[in-house]
Amino acid sequence: MSSDLTAASRTPQVYDEASLRNLAEDVLARVRAAGADGADVLMVSGASLQASCRMGEVEEVERSDGQEFGLRAFVGKRQAIVSSSDFSKKALDQLITKVVAMARLAPEDEYCGLADSDLLSKNFPELDIFDPTEPDMPALIEAARRAEAAARAVEGITNSEGAGASSSHSRVVLATSAGFSGSYATSSFGMSCSVLAGEGTAMERDYEYSSVRHYADLTAPEEIGLVAAQRTLSRLHPRKVKTQQVPVIYAPRVSNSLLGHLAGAISGAAVARGTSFLKDRLGKAVFGADITIVDDPHRQRGLRSKPYDGEGVANGRRLMIDAGILSGWLLDTASARQLGLRSTGNAARGSGSAPSPATSNFYMRPGKTPALDLIKSLSSGLFITELIGMGVNPVTGDYSRGASGLWIENGQFAYPVSEITVAGNLLDMFMHLTPGDDLQIRYGMDAPTILIEGMTIAGE
Repeated sequence: MSSDLTAASRTPQVYDEASLRNLAEDVLARVRAAGADGADVLMVSGASLQASCRMGEVEEVERSDGQEFGLRAFVGKRQAIVSSSDFSKKALDQLITKVVAMARLAPEDEYCGLADSDLLSKNFPELDIFDPTEPDMPALIEAARRAEAAARAVEGITNSEGAGASSSHSRVVLATSAGFSGSYATSSFGMSCSVLAGEGTAMERDYEYSSVRHYADLTAPEEIGLVAAQRTLSRLHPRKVKTQQVPVIYAPRVSNSLLGHLAGAISGAAVARGTSFLKDRLGKAVFGADITIVDDPHRQRGLRSKPYDGEGVANGRRLMIDAGILSGWLLDTASARQLGLRSTGNAARGSGSAPSPATSNFYMRPGKTPALDLIKSLSSGLFITELIGMGVNPVTGDYSRGASGLWIENGQFAYPVSEITVAGNLLDMFMHLTPGDDLQIRYGMDAPTILIEGMTIAGE
């Protein structure tokens, strides 16, 4: 246990919005006075609580109150970034001196710089991503215990890796010397459970979790535990299968990985470097005509929602794949300039890093076929519930990943399988996938159940 309950219930040391914004403006003025041609400041302040239990006993409770500060300075076409968690005047004075000195020595980058002023956001939408509810530590402990107890009560569950519950609140402030100043608050609540079944070398494990912006939206602890137990039991006594070509179905908790590969391929940074297998496919069909993929930073209560991007650029909902057609790139300021384009409001950044292109709430619209009918349609095939490794070549799209799941025979689950590899090429996979109708927005990057024909399964 990292701390006791009394210590964990302290009032969080969170800077209010006005204090953070005033501090940001002061730092910008001081860094310009120190010799920078331009600068931006990112400040994040927040507090979090988390508790975990194992075998019915409290294993860990933790409270974190803190802040982060990131300062980026430009001297001509050179830039440098410094970060710190110390907001004291002495520490900031040292950072300002250091970042300007570093920028003067940095190599030139013709694409670096602040976002164009006409692209900066002026109206910040209300996204409902902050819930002031602050569950206390006993409530989090009780939720974790209930989740684990529900899982352990299922016959066949033999051990537990534990359950956890968490709560966090933060304030984000971004200001630039180009005149942008923005702020928003976020909250996050989570719960998870992981258990084991079987004995000795025949043990299997699985998990379930829930992550939401509003406390009331959390999945009930008992449901978290029950799903974790059912998934674990479904993996017992796995078999291997022979190498063959068969249809493959991706369960929703792994189908979103296909969107992750797409996001990497349409990142402006990858396209500008020429390291994307989609670099020459803009305006062309990449998926079937029934596929639409959306990036929506303004989704209400979205896990990745934000009112503006990491450079202060106005953002908004975009159809990245529109009826199968690749309609655009994910661009921040630097990658857009390298491509001779303008930022699309997709910059993301941390306090210690430069902005880079990223998705927000990224999802594939559901299809019309019920997910159960996709399974019933197969005389033989693989239903993937877990993927291992990252064997994807971003230049060619060649795809090869370790997998486990359930074998399908005559439209029904026959037995669990493990220690296999699924392989193909993402261009072919994208063009030959069929989405189910069961999309649920749970992860920030979401897809329904997906069927892909003609995948290679490497087994025995």
